[in-house]
Amino acid sequence: MDSISLATSVSSILVKGNGGLGSQTTMAHFKTNSRRHPPKNLLYPQRAKLPPDPVVVNQFLNNKISAPSPSFTDLTSSKIFQLPEGEDDEHEEIYAYDYKDTDVIWDSDEIEAISSLFQGRIPQKPGTLNRDRPLPLPLPHKLRPPGLPNLKIRPRTVVSSRALMSKQVYKRPDFLIGLARAIRDLSPEENVSKVLNRWGPFLQKGSLSLTIKELGHMGLPDRALKTFCWAQEQPRLFPDDRVLATTVEVLARNHELKVPLNLEEFTELASRGVLEAMVRGFIKGGSLNLAWKLLVAAKKGKRMLDPSVYVKLILELGKNPDKNMLVLTLMDELGQREALKLNQQDTTAIIKVCTRLGKSEIAEKLHSWYVESGHEPSVVMYTALVHNRYSDRKYREALSLVWEMEAANCPFDLPAYSVVIKLFVALGDLSRAVRYFAKLKEAGFAPTYDVYRNLITIYLVSGRLAKCKEIYKEAEDAGFIMDKQITSLLLQAKG
Repeated sequence: MDSISLATSVSSILVKGNGGLGSQTTMAHFKTNSRRHPPKNLLYPQRAKLPPDPVVVNQFLNNKISAPSPSFTDLTSSKIFQLPEGEDDEHEEIYAYDYKDTDVIWDSDEIEAISSLFQGRIPQKPGTLNRDRPLPLPLPHKLRPPGLPNLKIRPRTVVSSRALMSKQVYKRPDFLIGLARAIRDLSPEENVSKVLNRWGPFLQKGSLSLTIKELGHMGLPDRALKTFCWAQEQPRLFPDDRVLATTVEVLARNHELKVPLNLEEFTELASRGVLEAMVRGFIKGGSLNLAWKLLVAAKKGKRMLDPSVYVKLILELGKNPDKNMLVLTLMDELGQREALKLNQQDTTAIIKVCTRLGKSEIAEKLHSWYVESGHEPSVVMYTALVHNRYSDRKYREALSLVWEMEAANCPFDLPAYSVVIKLFVALGDLSRAVRYFAKLKEAGFAPTYDVYRNLITIYLVSGRLAKCKEIYKEAEDAGFIMDKQITSLLLQAKG
């Protein structure tokens, strides 16, 4: 009886005809599911269908899956689908109804699809079995290379106006100079704390150095000292060497600094920044003797100061012919340093001092050292060196520098044109002097008195009186009055 019910259930699934509505619905649903393909661009692709449970298959096969599954034809011809001999008459009408007037022929694809239920796999259409899915469109947040951490999305926090102002104000020159002006506008009875207490929370270390320097330019050293005293009482702003050095420089420049009696002991205790600021203040204030004494004390204490301090003192001492020995001594001290570091401005300044003192060999050595250090001279240095060779009457050597400037495409300025024209006048080269005079005008510069005088001189030497009168008239139109020597020479040429 069990075999009959089993055969009946299986036949109701397998039989295809007009009379079985349930079988038609089941087969249609099965064919639809077996031939439908999932879309290619699913965000979350469907999981592959699992094979049927082996326990269910064993109920039909009555043995374990140890051998290959039989085909559909083997199953239909086996004894499972045959009725027992004693029950043919009982189920004769059912089989007659199922198979009566049925001329439907099963396709091979349908047979294989049904047999695959018992084999544990779903048939696939012929073609490429391993199809590659198209890559998704790139998204901006997924363009980062793999392995890097994701960007942190920080929540927006409301920043207070005081914090925002603190980040911007403490180093703004206009704000710090405005503090100096506000302190200047205070009445003599009012203290600087009236202004500084208000803006103190927005200041940081080093901020007040510009304010103190500006107070020194305004001629208010006492206000600068009081500002420093106020900063000294703020644990958040002091100690600070920049504020201390700036205050010392302002007081020394305005002759308000008390010089210690024992300079050697002071140089041992003071920091390098304070010593350099004191020397600069003495130099700007005109106290060259104090600056010299401080440098001597620093040398005895084996304190190495910045070369720019020596250069500033050399420039000021070089203006006085009586101080030439001190200038040469300072130059020797700079030359004895193993690692000398001078910028272009300081090097050019020393070359000018050497030209003034008649020490052209020192200027040449300094220029050679600067070029060998890997630096490129500027037009100012070239002009100073040309003038140095001109003053030493080395005209041909000076002319080689002019060609070097031309080869380096160094743009000429007005002092360079003036020195070069003076050189050509000394060489008696009229054509080149006139050519560079024309270049000077083409560059947009207005000729100076020396340029007009040199051109008139070379035209007089060449005997070209008409050009002399033309240049003389142009100089008068420019507002220059020629000296008596040029005027007398012109009168003699006319007579």
